[in-house]
This record gives sequence, structure tokens and C-alpha cells, in this order.
Amino acid sequence: MVSICVEKLVKKYKNGVQALDGLSLTVNEGEIFSLLGQNGAGKSTLIKVLTTYLYPTSGSVIMLGKDIYHEAAAIRPHISCVAQNTSIDMYLSVTENMMFQSKLYKVPKVEAQKRMEMLIDSFELKQYLKYPVSSYSGGVKRRLDIALNMMSNPKILFLDEPTIGMDIQSRMVMWNMMKKIKNEFGTTIFLTTHHLEEIDQLSDTICIMKNGKEVIQGTPYVLREYLRQDMLKINFTSEETARKCFEPLKAVIALKETDLHHDRIITNLKNGHADLEEVNRWLLDHDIPFLGIEIIQPTLEDVFIRLTGENGREVC
Repeated sequence: MVSICVEKLVKKYKNGVQALDGLSLTVNEGEIFSLLGQNGAGKSTLIKVLTTYLYPTSGSVIMLGKDIYHEAAAIRPHISCVAQNTSIDMYLSVTENMMFQSKLYKVPKVEAQKRMEMLIDSFELKQYLKYPVSSYSGGVKRRLDIALNMMSNPKILFLDEPTIGMDIQSRMVMWNMMKKIKNEFGTTIFLTTHHLEEIDQLSDTICIMKNGKEVIQGTPYVLREYLRQDMLKINFTSEETARKCFEPLKAVIALKETDLHHDRIITNLKNGHADLEEVNRWLLDHDIPFLGIEIIQPTLEDVFIRLTGENGREVC
């Protein structure tokens, strides 16, 4: 079943800025749907429309079988949004925070108590109960924030860059939490993130946005298949060496500006191994120090760069 169906969505602000320009996407029930795009792509505006904070200019949004234009009040009890700024009250305990959240959603007290105990156990928060919330690390606060938003048992959980600023260990804990929310609670997760590896680890479906429109939508595998062509990767000893070689190498193999990635050049192969041999010969003939040269399969990063022109590992 479909949880969210967006058709030709437009949002134009009073100052003339058009944040969404005919966007269409589909989110299936019980999946992790990841939204990816550059700054200004329209991700934040889309989240605000889907969570009923903003009224769209035109287009169609059906969420949980209801029209977001006319039935927003019926949708709100079944969705929850974890924004980048946490909604935790630092002066309340974990249990007080969670029970307060349940009151906002009018969850009966007995049911709320049972749900709180289950979430504390599921999200491994029990060990922190004796400490003040203000003393928690950023990762634990984020975990608690998600637990708070699960108190209403939402059918759709919106997560806006939930791992921003976290180290890799905290991010891995968060990834496990998201998988648990999907698998054990059956909640549909709508995720925005700037970590491409996160999307690869978690996503059932990915949508790449640019200039308020969807560029492509599909599974990680489908997106990689979008670039079936093999790629040539050259690892140089330094970023400076890569830059110096870039212009001369254009005479050997067709390169675009987006093919230069710090101390690497990654480009599409038109002539397979023949191109690899030509480049390798040029590097050796000119005594260019390099760490390796190989033919690789495209990654999600390659798909993103190809479709948006954004050069870099992390995007917003």
C-alpha cells in the first residue's frame, strides 16, 4: 500500500521563490524512504508541506488515504516529525518527557505507560534513567527525541537529518534504531540526510531532488544501474597532483569538471580497458606519482554527482 502520494506539487512563497516545482513521488507503507538533494533543492519545504505546517500552492498530496488539503486534522495524529532541533525538555526526566508527549497526543495513561516502558527498552534508554537529561550526549538526546515521537504510535515518522553532527559509532546506533522502528513497529520512515553511506545502508527507496523537482526515484540498486557504464578511478598522491594532471589528461580521455574529486579523478569509460591503458601510459610517461588506477562500478555518490552536479561526499 501507498503511504504518501505526491503529484505535481508546487510551493511558491510570497517573495516569489518557488521551492517546489511540479514534484512527484511515492512512499510505500512500511519502508524507509530517503530524500536527497543539494541546499535549496526544496527538501525542507517538502517536509513542512507533508507535515501540514505549510499549505502548498498547487498539486496533489494524498497521505494515509486522505487529502492533505482538506483532511489535515485527520492526518496529524498519525504522523510525527523529529526535526534537527530536539523537542526534549531538559528540566524533565526521561519518563516525564515521554508522558508529557503522550498527553499532547491524548494517549490514555495506561496505554502510554506500557508504550513508554517498551520504547525505553527498545531504544536502550534504561541505563540513562538515573541521570539528568541535560547531561546526555547528543546521540542519546537524539535517541530520546525519536522515542518521544514514537509515543503516539505514528504511522509515518519524518526524520530530518537525525544523525547530523554524530560520530560514526553514534550514527550506527541510530541506524539500528531506524531499522528497528521499521521492522518491529511497522512505521513508515521518511528520512532526509546528507550522508550518502547512510542512504545506502538504510533505504528501500531513494528520491534525488534538484530545483524543486524529483530527478530520479528508485531503490539503491536501480539508481546504481542507472549508471551501468564502468568508471575509471585514479588515486593521486595529493590533491595538488590531481589538479595539475586534470587539464593535460583532458587530451587523453574526455573529462568533465565534476570528475575531479579532491585527490582522485573518477570518470565514465567510453572505450573500456583501452582508456585505462591510455591513461596509465600517460601517467608513466610523464612520471606522475599516483597510488592506483582501476575500473570501478558506480556508487550512489556517482549517481548523485551525475544527476545534480554536486561534487563532494556529503550533501544537504
